[in-house]
Amino acid sequence: MTDPEALLPGPQEEITADQPVSRPPGHDEAPSEGLALCLSGGGYRAMLFHVGVLWRLNEAGMLRELDRISSVSGGSITAGVLGLNWENLDFDDAGVARNFQSQLVDPIRKMAGVGIDVTSVLTGLGLPFTSISDRIVKAYKQHLFGKATLQNLPDDDPKPVGPEKPPPRFVINATNLESGVLMRFSRPYLADYRVGKVHFPDLPLAVAVAASSAFPPVLSPCTVDLEHEDWVTEEGNDLTGAGFRGQIRLCDGGVYDNLGLQTAWNQFRTILVADAGGHMGADSSPPTDWPRHMVRVLSVIDSQVRSLRKRQVIEAFKSDRRTGAYLGIRSHVADYHLDGAMPADPEITDKLAAIATRLDDLPAERQESLINWGYVITDTGIRKHVREGLPAGDLPYPARPLVS
Repeated sequence: MTDPEALLPGPQEEITADQPVSRPPGHDEAPSEGLALCLSGGGYRAMLFHVGVLWRLNEAGMLRELDRISSVSGGSITAGVLGLNWENLDFDDAGVARNFQSQLVDPIRKMAGVGIDVTSVLTGLGLPFTSISDRIVKAYKQHLFGKATLQNLPDDDPKPVGPEKPPPRFVINATNLESGVLMRFSRPYLADYRVGKVHFPDLPLAVAVAASSAFPPVLSPCTVDLEHEDWVTEEGNDLTGAGFRGQIRLCDGGVYDNLGLQTAWNQFRTILVADAGGHMGADSSPPTDWPRHMVRVLSVIDSQVRSLRKRQVIEAFKSDRRTGAYLGIRSHVADYHLDGAMPADPEITDKLAAIATRLDDLPAERQESLINWGYVITDTGIRKHVREGLPAGDLPYPARPLVS
């Protein structure tokens, strides 16, 4: 009879019913007092919603306070651009980046005007010696990242002298289909706690983001060649053979961790969870062709796991195991019971939440409305739960109010 423990993701992974993430071996320390931001997936919808989240955090002086930004899927597009341009941000004495729009908003909005999923599928299937993920990587390089690598992300090591706080560590997460757990991409290392670690990887940033956003079944897998890297074996690594350290097949980070919690929750006490994930509605006639049927099956799985993790996150906030806020694209401002909250009509915001999970171009009106909504729900969440007394913000795009 099969040992039930053999079916768990890792050899020594600690899983508790009251926590939204597991605890990998070697992560036994208590969370620090730092501040982490988790950016979920959700295609271009999430990419733009998260711009609004970051916009409000910047205006509140909280962007520079972040110690970690953990992202999956569409959230990794936004995180990747912010990380690449972090050193260019011009922070004033209040901790507000004066050039936030030029360094993050403008390139993301330009990307949102370019559809890449359908063209990548067609060319990846139709042309020899290339793949769908290769075409996604090429598009990300062309429109956002160029020749940048993980080493172009900011250095978060504390400096031996000087009072200035180091930048946040950016962690871009993909799901390792071979080990069944996360592959974590960052400047100091890429790692899978079952496979091992590579210090200071020179992997293209576009490849890391493409792997993180390789949503199955169509955009997955993204194969990353790490065969010639100098792998380091650490305690707990049980998949150290050459077969696991060569051509590694990855897919969307949200398959394993759809809120981007794993690499932040165990390390930090204050967590902001920005959830722009999709919603699976009822369907009396679900599709039977294999691609759309598989998408429906994956949506059922994602919806169930997301709901469970959301409940556990909110319960952790209520019980004071963590502090922070859940900032959901499907949340309603009225549910926060915040005096003087910025207005947002659920009929409008629910329609924004229902935008398809695609890497497809969005018109300017939808882009601006999604950014506004991310801004408003973040304003609501942080003023209610994190920074009481903070004045209400102003819509980034006043011409796109979220009220009828």
